[in-house]
Amino acid sequence: MPQLSPDLLDQLCSLVAQLREESAGFEENHADAQLWYNRGYANGILRGLQRLLAQESPCGQALDDESLLQGHEVMAWGKAYRHGERTGEQETYEISGMK
Repeated sequence: MPQLSPDLLDQLCSLVAQLREESAGFEENHADAQLWYNRGYANGILRGLQRLLAQESPCGQALDDESLLQGHEVMAWGKAYRHGERTGEQETYEISGMK
């Protein structure tokens, strides 16, 4: 079974940290769907790493609390979050070569 290289893991963890920093306060900014997408993308990377590495908190980061999305799922910003999340997770699997 292939393993995730330490360099790739470091890059993914750095990207998660950067996206989370840039999207801080996303839940209060409904006008900027890109913030929601970016936050979802970071969460998707973490979800992928969580499964690939069998770790609860890869990169020392926990997944976003699902309650943040309650009531927003059908709105454009909530959909942007979920799309980013799916894309981040899928691309994590693709670039790692693992599934």
